[in-house]
Amino acid sequence: MNVENNVTIFEPHGFVRLVKWMGDELDIVNAARVSFANESFEFGDDDAGLIRYLLKNKHGSPFEQGFEAHWHVRMPIFVMREWVRHRIGHSVNEESGRYSVMRGDFFEPDHLRVQHGKPGAYTFEAIDDPDMYATFLDDLAEVNQGAWNFYQKWLDKGLAKEQARIALPLNLYTEVRWTSNARSLMNFLALRNNNHAMYEIRSYAEAMEGIFAKYMPTVHSAFVDNERVAP
Repeated sequence: MNVENNVTIFEPHGFVRLVKWMGDELDIVNAARVSFANESFEFGDDDAGLIRYLLKNKHGSPFEQGFEAHWHVRMPIFVMREWVRHRIGHSVNEESGRYSVMRGDFFEPDHLRVQHGKPGAYTFEAIDDPDMYATFLDDLAEVNQGAWNFYQKWLDKGLAKEQARIALPLNLYTEVRWTSNARSLMNFLALRNNNHAMYEIRSYAEAMEGIFAKYMPTVHSAFVDNERVAP
């Protein structure tokens, strides 16, 4: 993972980037204070206390008016399957395999893991077996190349892109533009930067949380102090 200027790179093909944002912690405060026909013009200790009160007591709507963030993310399709489950307070548009030729970039895991337990209560442990890992990567590369050869073959035969793509695997990368506000982002982080989340999506969520903490330090601190429960 390489982090620089609101961009986190997941070698060799993935990234999460904060494209632009609007709003700050004062906007959240004033969204709450308007209930009493009041307003703050400079963020101070009383405002920080109000943010902590709002979050602790689950007064969530003011947090929808701070940190309106636009993200640009490149991730494997199987990660996107988890990501797109978050719908409230988010908007998403994805790279289309109907309109453009997919790029032959495939995700390779940095470790293998074994799954224990029952649905809803799984635990995962890393498999420390270099030979098994090397064999897995060789097999994965063979499958990836076969799927890519199929895709290219049928594109060359003139088949529509939307049909030629159907054999491409879940570890192909896709790209999205995704928006969130402070409230919806905290909900995403609570679930995805979490020990129970899938490792790969957690890596992205962890990077996004670092950016969120940079721009919304009081809100983020209150979020953590509140046991990472979103308002």
